[in-house]
Amino acid sequence: MSEFSKRRVNIVYKLSLLTMIISVLWFFLARSSELFELSNYIGVTVPFFVLSAVISKRGNLTLARFIYLIVFNLSVAVTSSFIGKAGSVEFILMFAMGLPFLFFSFRRERLYILIFPSLSMALWSLLYATDFNLFTTTKLDELMAGRYVYPISILTTSIFTTYQLVFFSVINLQFFSRIHSEREKAIEASNAKSKFLTMMSHEIRTPLNAITGLSHILGDTNPREDQRENIEALNYSGKILLNLLNNVLDFSKMESSGIQLNPIPADIKAAARQMKQIHGPACLKKGISLELEIDEELPSVWLDIDRFNQAINNLVSNAIKFTEKGSVTLKIKKQEEKTGSIHVRIEVIDTGFGIAQEQLETIWEPFTQASTSTDRFYGGTGLGLPIVKSVLEAMDSTVKIESDVGIGSRFYFDLELKLASDGRLDYDTEKKERNLKGRRILLVEDNKINIMVCKQVLEKANLVVDVAFDGLMAVNMVRKNIYDVVLMDIQMPVMDGYTSAMEIRKFNTTVPILALSASVFLEVKDKILQSGMNGFVFKPFNPEELFNRIEEVMDMPMAS
Repeated sequence: MSEFSKRRVNIVYKLSLLTMIISVLWFFLARSSELFELSNYIGVTVPFFVLSAVISKRGNLTLARFIYLIVFNLSVAVTSSFIGKAGSVEFILMFAMGLPFLFFSFRRERLYILIFPSLSMALWSLLYATDFNLFTTTKLDELMAGRYVYPISILTTSIFTTYQLVFFSVINLQFFSRIHSEREKAIEASNAKSKFLTMMSHEIRTPLNAITGLSHILGDTNPREDQRENIEALNYSGKILLNLLNNVLDFSKMESSGIQLNPIPADIKAAARQMKQIHGPACLKKGISLELEIDEELPSVWLDIDRFNQAINNLVSNAIKFTEKGSVTLKIKKQEEKTGSIHVRIEVIDTGFGIAQEQLETIWEPFTQASTSTDRFYGGTGLGLPIVKSVLEAMDSTVKIESDVGIGSRFYFDLELKLASDGRLDYDTEKKERNLKGRRILLVEDNKINIMVCKQVLEKANLVVDVAFDGLMAVNMVRKNIYDVVLMDIQMPVMDGYTSAMEIRKFNTTVPILALSASVFLEVKDKILQSGMNGFVFKPFNPEELFNRIEEVMDMPMAS
């Protein structure tokens, strides 16, 4: 009985009892009309309907349904044959045609749904084909059939079909109500997940900002060689942790809302050179080389450079991880240039362990690595390649792989990119000469360690730094003082960064406000801009990137 729902059992049980009552009424009607043979036939069906009700309650629902449908169809056909065409008893077969859709599961018992409506239609057709002489030639007087039986037949059909329609309506309402309820729960769960991830992003990135910031400051204090190695290790560990966090957050965003691209004028050559700067120390440590083969004729293009860098970074870091000797090569070549666009091929080639043919499909699955020992020896979450796949699909491309065990692997993909005019290229985070001396900055931050780190970074560039510990304090300080830029944290006590920015905009629409956000979610970016801020810098930030943003919002010419 466990395979049948209680709803379906109750339908068979209640309909069996209802049909039994109606059959008893028809029995007495036939008796009163002196159709004794018909009354005997109807009387015989009553025990079968009782039996169907009893069996359904005891768990043998399949037998109960078969008994009910066969007996009901035959009962209606026999009664129609005795009453004749004038009584219209055959219309009750309409109800019989719809019953299988109530009685049987469309998923598991589709054959029965096909058989039993066909039985009803066949009996109806045979009645008309034999001029209602299918079971007998004895007929009730036509005048009596039309005057008395016809209304009863129509009433009975109406009762049955109304029951059917009401039942279907109730089921549909319950179904759509359940869907709506599940949708609301899914939305609530998604919102709760986003809030949790936003909070975790903030809580993890805040101390990470201190780690990377302090390592940057210590690296600029002329440390001893042994200290420099420790600082570099600290900085590298921070970057690894940040990359891990970014992968987890990015995968979550991709699952919920997909990838949102933000194309800007970009220089692919500079981005590739940046990869060597980032991954060169790791290759040197392992005793392998990182080679660049870049087409120097590549023009500026419209590209989401952050997403492009993310994909290349994941491919290159993955290649370095699994290469113990030899080299990792990043190739970027122009394949074809058309009017207004260019076709580029990007390849990452390594001389590492390679991947077995049977594992070439599974490596694209989230949280999956090439072998069970990979995660033990090399670590990682198994999210790098799935994120590469998703990023490139958003760019209308597909990453392909060629690999031989013991020889190495080649990942490659093609991009069709629009050519960019002489726009500002947003990739350069190398150190450069700046003229920020005397510029006054308001740093709005509640975390004492971050205040210490940010102040030291900003003051090294000869900026004058004031500090507000919450959003309300920031509003009051902007009201009293003149600042070149406000660096606004988002999550703070008393008044958050969004509210603070909106309050400032009520009386000052010119001071540039940059959000220092530890969240990378799209809805947070949108809210930052909607609140009147001019842009954002993610924590943990690269100091050069922060200075670039400050110069940008102050509308200063970029120093060369």
